[in-house]
Amino acid sequence: MNQDIKTLCKMLEKSVSPFHAVEAAAEQLKKSGYEEIFLDKEWKLQNGKGYYLKAYGSTLIGFTIGEERRKGDMLRMEAAHTDWPCLKIKPLPEKPGSYALLNVEVYGGPVLNTWLDRPLSVAGRVAVRSKKVFEPEVRLVDFKRPVCVIPNLAIHMNRKVNEGVELNRQVDMLPLFGGKQDDNWFMKALAKELSVKPEDILDYELNLYNTDKAEPAGLEEDMLCAPRIDNITSVQACVTGLIDGKRKDGINLIALFDNEEVGSKTKQGGDSSLLTLVLEKLYLSLGESREEYLNAVAGGMLLSVDVAHAIHPNHPEKCDITNQIYLNEGVALKQSGTQRYATDCEAVAIVEQLCRKNKISYKKFANRSDIPGGSTLGSLASSHLPMKTVDMGVPILAMHSARETMGVKDQENLCRLMRAFFS
Repeated sequence: MNQDIKTLCKMLEKSVSPFHAVEAAAEQLKKSGYEEIFLDKEWKLQNGKGYYLKAYGSTLIGFTIGEERRKGDMLRMEAAHTDWPCLKIKPLPEKPGSYALLNVEVYGGPVLNTWLDRPLSVAGRVAVRSKKVFEPEVRLVDFKRPVCVIPNLAIHMNRKVNEGVELNRQVDMLPLFGGKQDDNWFMKALAKELSVKPEDILDYELNLYNTDKAEPAGLEEDMLCAPRIDNITSVQACVTGLIDGKRKDGINLIALFDNEEVGSKTKQGGDSSLLTLVLEKLYLSLGESREEYLNAVAGGMLLSVDVAHAIHPNHPEKCDITNQIYLNEGVALKQSGTQRYATDCEAVAIVEQLCRKNKISYKKFANRSDIPGGSTLGSLASSHLPMKTVDMGVPILAMHSARETMGVKDQENLCRLMRAFFS
């Protein structure tokens, strides 16, 4: 197994929530010598060094400053998202009744039936009472084992299940944790995981996740099946590109945003002023003027990295009639005249030349005209930071399923492209 795939598998296993994905990315950067800085503190930046910051727990921005950086050098950025469609636990979660059931809500657009009969666990972050009112203690938690399941209704009780059944989000998606429990059973279990008292828990952001491991598949093991391929593949590729990039001039930056699956309109999302704030602070900290910062933005370039739809083996009619991509054919350059993907022929041409120069496999992708695809970070982020932007990513099958499928070679090509862009 290629080293890039081994690294991805480790990242998939660790990224059980956006908060854990950020911590796993930060861990890699720290091991590579990057220094942590903070959004609300003064920065003292130096050429030849790398830095990262965690914004609100679930977004990470990391960058390197070339040792030979000069004013006017090109700003290059790569962006991905740390979240994925899932089920989130509501406040007052315990549902009264004979079973231990939790009240949850759907986050994003998951394929709901793929979550049934899966081994599920709980992860996220919890705010615990502290001595300082404005500084509650925030801890990450991961139960690290299957603790619940969402059982299907037996075919004997639903004879038409194979004809297609619409699942009710409030009725059919409640996770089962076991037999009848005492009142407040989940909060007691959560407190036990954190070694605190239940009454000390103030609030939480918790999601369910599929505990299945990433596994190779196919006769030649040229596929990878795993939860959270969308979009941890891109998160890891961006981190890899930043660490391995060889560029000595200019600034390389990665932005790993939360909340893409629900529209990105949050303080930690791609459709916010967070990245503009970070960039302006970065350039001012290096002694450059606001005009020089604005010039850098105008002359910069952004790769928006997110998965694409591979042609489905059983439903090829769902793909465009000419723009199709199979697994292991390379990186998908995603284009749309409606700008659901950022489409700029000059920027695409730059990426194509990078691919050709470095012998990186790629293919252009577009959706059927009557089946619009999902939106991505590219158009959103570039509306705040007007610069050349390209949407791209690995093609996958079963996007938004609890377990997705990708081609091994595609991740290898994506990592090579991320390195080349930063070199």
